[in-house]
Amino acid sequence: MSADPQPPRHIPLPPPRRRLRLGFVGGGKGAFIGQVHAMGARLSNRWEVVAGALSSSPETALRSGRDWLLAQDRIYSDYRTMAETERDRPDGIDAVAIVTPNHLHAPVALAFMRCGIDVICDKPLCNSLQEAAALLAAQRETGLVFGVSYVYASHAMVRQIREMVQDGAVGRIRQIHVEYFQEWALDPASSSEKGGAWRMDPARSGASFTTADIGTHAHHLACFASGLEMQALRADFHVSGAAKPLEDTCFMQTRFEGDVPGTLMVSQAAAGTHCGLRLRIFGDLAGLEWNQETPEHVTLSPAKAPSQRFLRGEDAGIGQAARRVTRMPRGHPEGFADAWATLYTEFAVAVEARRDGRTVPDGLLGLPSLRDGIAGVKFVLAAVESNAAGGTWNDCRR
Repeated sequence: MSADPQPPRHIPLPPPRRRLRLGFVGGGKGAFIGQVHAMGARLSNRWEVVAGALSSSPETALRSGRDWLLAQDRIYSDYRTMAETERDRPDGIDAVAIVTPNHLHAPVALAFMRCGIDVICDKPLCNSLQEAAALLAAQRETGLVFGVSYVYASHAMVRQIREMVQDGAVGRIRQIHVEYFQEWALDPASSSEKGGAWRMDPARSGASFTTADIGTHAHHLACFASGLEMQALRADFHVSGAAKPLEDTCFMQTRFEGDVPGTLMVSQAAAGTHCGLRLRIFGDLAGLEWNQETPEHVTLSPAKAPSQRFLRGEDAGIGQAARRVTRMPRGHPEGFADAWATLYTEFAVAVEARRDGRTVPDGLLGLPSLRDGIAGVKFVLAAVESNAAGGTWNDCRR
């Protein structure tokens, strides 16, 4: 991912003209990911959740819709019916959030795009390059906004890292390392739970479990923060927890543009870990480090000099990119929910600008785009092919 133009640093995000109307496909029966999407949208104060096809089961859809306080006539069990009905309503949804299993992302997105409705989709974007190409063609034809929920890039201090890298704080980048460790797939019981069951089913999740699920987050974070595109990788898949048809652990060597080497390690069967996403960028002048479980600070470690700790907030070395998405003063912690709110704030800004015929200044938003989603699909497929070939180097851009 090549560095975008320098952001307009002193321009705040524009205020909303009204709350936009958001619909959901998937996320019923108390599914975690649907709840956090909805929480982030509401916390942004730019969206109201008004419609949903929260399940394909009519009974579950109705029960979940009532739990979400949706009006009876805006609870659906078929996403196609939802897309067409909401298109024709004078108060129809402005956008849809897709939080289904992976194999449904592309068909659901295409159905809403055909109805002129902007989309934000959970990751990975889809399971094949053919689906990705269809989404890209539809987006080019319609001009709709298409966001992808690589939410970790919406943390204020990840924006701080990106700005510091652009400003030369580390010098020329020499290495990039990213890891993401969880433990939930260690237990055999996890494969029978709703989220675990479909993620470990190749028919629904695609050819990868962990690399697609959290490896795509690690890939996007490394590219976004560094401003460099990952160009090649070699991957080694493992099952380190309970027996399952797909990998729960992957170790990679990576290569970014400019021949910058790196590593990417992910596991959902690493005992004693929770949500350990960690990024380190080393240059010829200094290193930067950030950990998602302690997201309030970034450590800058210059060569042969004391380390410096940057805390989220105003002043004290914090740049405009982080300030723009900061809600609380230093000492009042922000975290995961705030990152989701930032994601939905920037999605709203993009949607409102498109609907008003306005252009968003280059670099103002860090919203992950369809381009980022397609890069994630290519990354997963390159890893699957590399592992199948015994760990060969594969181009992850094709």
